[in-house]
Amino acid sequence: MEAYSMDQRRRVIAACDAGKKTKEVATIFGVSPAWVRRLKQHRRQRGDIMPGNGGGSRGRKIDRQRLAELVSQQPHATLVELRERLGVAVTPWAICKALRELKLTYKKSRSTPPSRTDRTSPNSGPAGV
Repeated sequence: MEAYSMDQRRRVIAACDAGKKTKEVATIFGVSPAWVRRLKQHRRQRGDIMPGNGGGSRGRKIDRQRLAELVSQQPHATLVELRERLGVAVTPWAICKALRELKLTYKKSRSTPPSRTDRTSPNSGPAGV
């Protein structure tokens, strides 16, 4: 989705400054009332109406080479442990995505004992033997 043009932003703010209500401005310009409120809030907080940059660094906080080294040193480390060793403030999901980009699988082996009541995977042999 593309950001609204600066011309439209200026017209919306001008209408708000002229005393029109948020819903009225939204109807006039074909935008949502929530967007008009956010635009006004953006101007109050930052002093301008320029569109944002569209997000953060997209996981570039994570040193991919260092992450690969950590995984090779301790392949059974959890995502949280890897994050702590990297010393970055990211979510475990960000670590998971970085591992995928490196084509490193992250699948813990099951730590639970096998079921005593039923098989957990299909038999590979022929049926009825």
